[in-house]
Amino acid sequence: MLDSVPLNSVRTSERRLAVWLASAVAVGACLFGNLGAIGFLGPDEPRYAWIARAMAESGDWVTPRLYGEPWFEKPVLYYWAAAAGFRLHLSAEWAARLPSAFAALAAALATGWLGWKHYPHQLSSLKNPALLAPLVFSTTVAAIGFSRSASPDMLFAASIVLAMASAASVLKRAGALGEIEPGASGAKGGPLALFGLFLALGVLAKGPAALALAGGAIGLWAIFTARWRVALKLAHPVAIVVFSIVALPWYVICAIRNSAFLHVFLFEHNFERYLTPIFHHRQPFWFFGPIVLLALLPWTVLMGPAAREGLRLWKEKSWGSSPGFFLACWAAFPVLFFSLSQSKLPGYVLPAIPPLALLSSVGAVRVMDDRRFKTRVLFAGIGFAWFLLAMAAWRGMARISADAVESFHAAGTITVLAAFGIGLVLVAASFYSPPERVIGLSVLAVALVVEVVSFTILPKLEPLFSARSHAAFMANDKHPDRIFTYHLRQSWDYGLAFYFHRELPEWKPSDPEAALVLTTPEGLAEIEKLGRFRGGLDEAYIGILYVPVQREPR
Repeated sequence: MLDSVPLNSVRTSERRLAVWLASAVAVGACLFGNLGAIGFLGPDEPRYAWIARAMAESGDWVTPRLYGEPWFEKPVLYYWAAAAGFRLHLSAEWAARLPSAFAALAAALATGWLGWKHYPHQLSSLKNPALLAPLVFSTTVAAIGFSRSASPDMLFAASIVLAMASAASVLKRAGALGEIEPGASGAKGGPLALFGLFLALGVLAKGPAALALAGGAIGLWAIFTARWRVALKLAHPVAIVVFSIVALPWYVICAIRNSAFLHVFLFEHNFERYLTPIFHHRQPFWFFGPIVLLALLPWTVLMGPAAREGLRLWKEKSWGSSPGFFLACWAAFPVLFFSLSQSKLPGYVLPAIPPLALLSSVGAVRVMDDRRFKTRVLFAGIGFAWFLLAMAAWRGMARISADAVESFHAAGTITVLAAFGIGLVLVAASFYSPPERVIGLSVLAVALVVEVVSFTILPKLEPLFSARSHAAFMANDKHPDRIFTYHLRQSWDYGLAFYFHRELPEWKPSDPEAALVLTTPEGLAEIEKLGRFRGGLDEAYIGILYVPVQREPR
């Protein structure tokens, strides 16, 4: 009997270590696995990567430049981080995407820290919000997608998460979020300095939106709780000084060197973007509602227990000092703020996903010991989310011609069927196994599917969506100065420019010389009408057509 005590202790320690190691592997796979699986996508990734590479090559760490000209769409934090990767001679995709992956990891750890500080926890179990929240966040569609994106979005979201976590620490010390910690008395310099630091990083990542989101969320909380005096502690001189030291120098120097900076960045890319549809991203007011629900997949159903807990606190009027209400204000404000904007993109509400992941985790933990049928149906919803993801992938596959990408459909079909199978297993497990096991299986399944997709499917899709393989194919062309584009989408123009290390000119029908023209089927039809190409092309249309334009007869 006595001998079993140390044995049980060892087994508990081993189990705890296994849970934490498996969690670390899952998070690492989802956020960092094979970041170079596919070349840059869309117009934004190659554009941001170009600017970062140019910054690393030129040594000008103040003025972002695209094709040699100042480009003030975004501030400088992302460019600094990605330029460091280029300076370290990482591959282009790793250099440009690694900042987002590390930012996602920081956001995940911050949600875990918030769970640890504000909620009861068990070290060795998924009933611990400090462990479950980072896992839920890291395995959402939003985190997986944006951690692999060469853009400032995840850096911005992580800065907001870290700033709000620091603010929560200040409010907790003041007794506004639950009980005052033993030995804590009022606001101390450390959390206030961190609040100013991370808010400054947010401003360096995306501009004044960081102040709007953090200030708006805290203001919303203060309005409902009538705790303005506590909220104003965050405007402490320590926070203001640290913020000013970190954020202001670049803005001041950039404005001195570039007279157009303040007008272009602040007026055009902030005020005009928010108040007018000048950038053609107009969407209906309700746009972000479905986006948030999709972003949380496969964990969207876990918002149910969180919502029920919120209603209970509201009815009991006990939400005033609830950490959950602070998180709810934090999650709600970005959605409300950008719903009023005339320009809407999915990444705008990324800062709302970490607090929603934590709220979902806390709600799930509170009902895990409930063995009633309705609770089992709730966790079965995780399996049904897998069905939804599998159907979405199947519809995406149907849009890709089987002739365009060799062996893609076979690998894709196997992956979709596997996702359906995972869903079935999770639905069955929800009725016969503890909820934490269902969640654990889903976490591991997400990590496994992410790796399978990264290593087997994305490389096959590259010619359809990324310029990397096309640029490599033409790298040794004998006449590189005679390669042109013609009526390509903007994403191809930016991608080809990045991988060619120069902007490719647009072909003009008035050009009488022979040329290799990269175009679309519509562009090919126009070239044929002009009589500059006859016959057929040997290759199928996979993203780009290579058209050898003939010399105009004299």
